[in-house]
Amino acid sequence: MKYFSVTLMEKGKKRQEIIKAVNKMSAVQVAKQKFPRTLITKAIETSAPLEDSIVQFFTGLKKFSKKKIPIQDKISTIRQIAVMTDAGIAINDTLLEVSENTQNKQLKEIYAKVNSDINAGNSMSDAMEPYTEEFGHVALAMTNLGERTGNISESYHKLADIMENIRDNTAKFKKAIRSPLITLAAMAIAFTILIMVVVPKFKDIFSKFKTELPIPTQILLKLEWAFSNYGLLILIILVASIFLVKFMYKNNEDFKYKVDKVLIHPRFYLINKAIFLSTMHKYNLVFGELVKSGIPVSEALDTAVGMVDNEVIKEKLLTVNANIGRGMSLAESFQITGLYENMLLQMIKAGEAGGQLDAMLDKVTDYYDMEFQDLIDNLSAYIEPVMMFFIAGLVLLMALGIFLPMWDLGRAVKN
Repeated sequence: MKYFSVTLMEKGKKRQEIIKAVNKMSAVQVAKQKFPRTLITKAIETSAPLEDSIVQFFTGLKKFSKKKIPIQDKISTIRQIAVMTDAGIAINDTLLEVSENTQNKQLKEIYAKVNSDINAGNSMSDAMEPYTEEFGHVALAMTNLGERTGNISESYHKLADIMENIRDNTAKFKKAIRSPLITLAAMAIAFTILIMVVVPKFKDIFSKFKTELPIPTQILLKLEWAFSNYGLLILIILVASIFLVKFMYKNNEDFKYKVDKVLIHPRFYLINKAIFLSTMHKYNLVFGELVKSGIPVSEALDTAVGMVDNEVIKEKLLTVNANIGRGMSLAESFQITGLYENMLLQMIKAGEAGGQLDAMLDKVTDYYDMEFQDLIDNLSAYIEPVMMFFIAGLVLLMALGIFLPMWDLGRAVKN
């Protein structure tokens, strides 16, 4: 949501009102409804009012500090609901049992509230809707499907399968990058210790040199001076910067969009490919499963795009449903996004023509999964050259910084 300064003309006098809306056109429509007897002369996007900014900050801080529900806990409760309803147990009794048995406090409260809402006469999908952020759009879609077909058990079994697939791929990616990150952190700590311990021992010797010191030595001396005098401040700034970036990424749409755009840029070695493949696999997995379950393509597209985290990719995928509404085929709509290879587009086109779209979407999902698994399995081999270059650079800087002045001193003594 954005803020717009709308200029109104009433009885020959101008005044301005701040309107919150999705875009400029929506802001004008809201202003017309809110002030029917006024003439709207212009609407300009503006910054949020101070009070709203403060509210947004504390809301974002609360959201940022809120503990995330582990996906394994969600899968366990969803699978339990599927098994119990399949055994013929009423949904309200099932939810009550799940609420009492789960160890996660957030899930306990959520299922107790959902059960209470169902007992008050609401449908299960209506009761689950306030918790879309916790469970995701696909959970709400599968709940709707289960209510429409009268088979919550089958829908929730499929939902658990989808979430397990996403969990496994996420876990594999984290495991693959854990070792390189630990190595980099160890090297950074070792380099800092060497600067703090080794460089000071040569500092007095270097200070007696009457000639200008080599650039590597100057760099080491400046780093040692900065760490000795401002080490704690540097650490605080580093931690605060990481916290601020994470906070802004979660709460500022413009900042998130810019970061997402950078992350999938071709120059961002490996990271861009990993994000693209994992995103497309998750999107096509959810979309294919929803279509296979009988959910209309338009609704399945809306639900699947809700699973996409990268805003740049999401922006492109959001055009698919709009283009289908204009009369385009699914394959044509996907082609316009520029996200699908020609081979995959031909498969989707063949699936549409032959009435086997769900089968072809399975193959598309398998393709992205295969590419992603190949990337993960060979991640160490891909990262190794970068790691070696980084480590060699640190070692070279340390060696040249210390030994170059010594060689100069040795030559001077010899001469």
